[in-house]
Amino acid sequence: MSLRSSAEPSGVVFVVSNVTAPATEAGDGKPPATAPAGNNAAAGSGVVRTNRWRVLILAVAAAALLCAALLSLGVGAKFIPAGTILDAFTQPQNTADHGIILQSRLPRTLMGIAAGIALGVSGALIQAITRNPLADPGILGVNAGASFAMVLAIGILGISSLGGYIWFAFLGAILTTAAVYLIGTSGRNVVNPIRLTLAGVALGAVLTGIGSGLTLLNPKAFDHLRSWSIGSLDTRSMEAVTTVAPFIAAGLLIALFCVRGLNAVALGDDLATSLGANVNRTRILGVIAITLLSGAATAGAGAIGFVGLMIPHVARWIVGPDQRWILATTLLLSPTLLLVSDVVGRVAAPGELPVGVVTAFVGAPVLIALARRRKVSGL
Repeated sequence: MSLRSSAEPSGVVFVVSNVTAPATEAGDGKPPATAPAGNNAAAGSGVVRTNRWRVLILAVAAAALLCAALLSLGVGAKFIPAGTILDAFTQPQNTADHGIILQSRLPRTLMGIAAGIALGVSGALIQAITRNPLADPGILGVNAGASFAMVLAIGILGISSLGGYIWFAFLGAILTTAAVYLIGTSGRNVVNPIRLTLAGVALGAVLTGIGSGLTLLNPKAFDHLRSWSIGSLDTRSMEAVTTVAPFIAAGLLIALFCVRGLNAVALGDDLATSLGANVNRTRILGVIAITLLSGAATAGAGAIGFVGLMIPHVARWIVGPDQRWILATTLLLSPTLLLVSDVVGRVAAPGELPVGVVTAFVGAPVLIALARRRKVSGL
């Protein structure tokens, strides 16, 4: 009996110790030894998991952007070697090659860098704020709203300068963003990613259809917007670049202020609030940044799609779910993709394919692949 009673308590202690062992290991508030691996898997950790490797990735992305810029300056109807490109900046002369570089390809390259940064970062912000991995300025109708407002400004008010209709692009972008958000939340503060996507696609289709109808009514007024409506970097002056650059810089600065709160928003509103994050302020700042970035990019380069969808996914897959690293990686990879697509468009056809067509050829298969994945990269 004594042996039996002594065995029973020991057995009870053994079972209890097995149940409470993880709590004992985490008695100081730290997770058990096996928790980090599971948490990382659940969070969708990237290919690289240390900051040292992430910094190396940023360095490689910066080098790729530099190579893409050199390709954009040198490749076209006439190939210009790298030495001539360097001489055009260090020792400019009144030659045909230097004229092509400085007057034609340099504004085009700078517009590609500015628009690529704006589209990529705005796409990453939209995905983080809505917690929707398939969100981007094109799918959520932001680009369509900016384009529609510009069509109204040009066709009805007769505004033809970029400095004039860029304000209409911003107004169209912010009104469309607000409308899609209200429809997607159904008047509540609960974000429904599926409803947001459907509302953006539907509203974007309506605005695109109305805008196309207006252009058909007065084709002469919109003749210079044909390539722009598809998305093009074919600009011949620095005026367009200097006009949109301050707005893109302001959008990036605002995004920098709200990036820390985006990591909390990814956890959900309730948990983010309990952690001390101001969810409403983060969303408001994010919407302002998205409006400035996507509005300026649309005004300067047209309605270019898929860049804001693809690159944040690639960045998230490489560096993990931390929004600070995602935005930094996106800022470098997005203009690289846009410049390479523009170069491909110059040499892929006898004439020239607008960059929006090339990004669509690349982006559509990526969107199909994302839709077929069992598990999309964690936000």
